[in-house]
Amino acid sequence: MRPKLSIIIPTLNEAHTIGATLDVAVRVSGDIEVIVVDGGSSDATPAIAAVRGVRVITSERGRGAQMHRGACDARSDALWFLHADTLPTEDAGARIVEALRDPGVAGGNFHVRFDGSRRAARFLTWLYPQLRRLGLCYGDSAIFVRRDAYEQIGGFRSFPIFEDLDFVRRLRRVGRVVHLPATVVTSSRRFEGRSFAFAFARWAILQGLYWAGVHPCTLQRLYAPIRSGPQVKTKSG
Repeated sequence: MRPKLSIIIPTLNEAHTIGATLDVAVRVSGDIEVIVVDGGSSDATPAIAAVRGVRVITSERGRGAQMHRGACDARSDALWFLHADTLPTEDAGARIVEALRDPGVAGGNFHVRFDGSRRAARFLTWLYPQLRRLGLCYGDSAIFVRRDAYEQIGGFRSFPIFEDLDFVRRLRRVGRVVHLPATVVTSSRRFEGRSFAFAFARWAILQGLYWAGVHPCTLQRLYAPIRSGPQVKTKSG
């Protein structure tokens, strides 16, 4: 029997987070499959995933490419893209299936809470709903999509950055993108161990350049210091 929902998780050297994420993902209610798409980890990420009995496949490195590979391998008609450091609620899968019963809905996402009690986490948790009102939807909000809509728009592009904004922008052309009243918890590690004001300002500038038409490959060279600082663990993509 085909699963009703495929959870697709791109990874790259996520041994410190993937276990906790998978422990929650495999408990999501409903008929699901979990696929970890590894981009060439040099740590124990694939082994940690395999021990938990989920499907582990390999892909060209890059979050957009990895998520697209996972979508191509998925067996269900509903695809849910979860970051390796994002924890869903156990009823989230059932909420997705219910939302997609409306044929006018192409996909959607969830409310995001950033973990920790630091000022950066509290600010980002407040900021995301404000950005959502502007139509901005990011990958750490656990984007889901109907398969036929995914295929209609050509899926995720192999962008090194902002593949999520590009995807949602195209998805809105084929149907409604809804926001579900449930919360996923994601890591604020990108902004920890450094000046939050500096990291956030650079992130905001990159956003502006993206919407001004600068190609994501060019922006990646500017974004690398945010993702790969010495205090911050590397994320996929």
